[in-house]
Amino acid sequence: MAIRSDQNLVAAARAGPTLTGMRELRSIAVFCASSPGTNEAITAATIDLGERMASQGIELVYGGGAVGLMGLVANTVMQNGGTVTGVIPGGLFPDGVGHEGITELISVADMHERKKVMYDRADAFIALPGGFGTLEEIAEVMTWRQIGIHDKPFGFLNVDGFWNSLLEWFDRCVDDVVLKQKNRDLVIIADTSTEMLDALRNHDVAVETKWTEIK
Repeated sequence: MAIRSDQNLVAAARAGPTLTGMRELRSIAVFCASSPGTNEAITAATIDLGERMASQGIELVYGGGAVGLMGLVANTVMQNGGTVTGVIPGGLFPDGVGHEGITELISVADMHERKKVMYDRADAFIALPGGFGTLEEIAEVMTWRQIGIHDKPFGFLNVDGFWNSLLEWFDRCVDDVVLKQKNRDLVIIADTSTEMLDALRNHDVAVETKWTEIK
């Protein structure tokens, strides 16, 4: 199955603000792996995102780790003069996992509070390549957007086609009518950090109610 193109969103971002105006991105929650991985393209994309967020004055909100891609994006933002807020459950992870060298490290009671704090502090959300945790975090963001809990944009940075299989599943959901096309269109897909940040600023797709009226 061919993945449906989201180039219209990227093209709109390149063309400039929509009629409703460009969103202000003061902070972005970034979800990513706590492992470094072995794909050099993913490493490079993580560094590029951190550099661009810092240069544009966008605060990084993330899971508070000092290791893996999490630590890499945080270190990159800090090294380039940016602001980083980490949110980590106290006592859940071994000593040394929490990043003590960032602007602010917030300790919370559990994983649920961690996500709530991250979601509240962010103007938008980006999923870099990651595993179960990354997918779970961005999936909740998508679900909350679909049912109207928030109106913040979100997207997948599709480095080296990392998210292709998941995007094919989204399209299968639409084909089998378990997901509305309008809600599928909420998902921003971009290959580069520049395209992602521009698309987040310009994204203006209205959600379609999930609930089907019973007649």
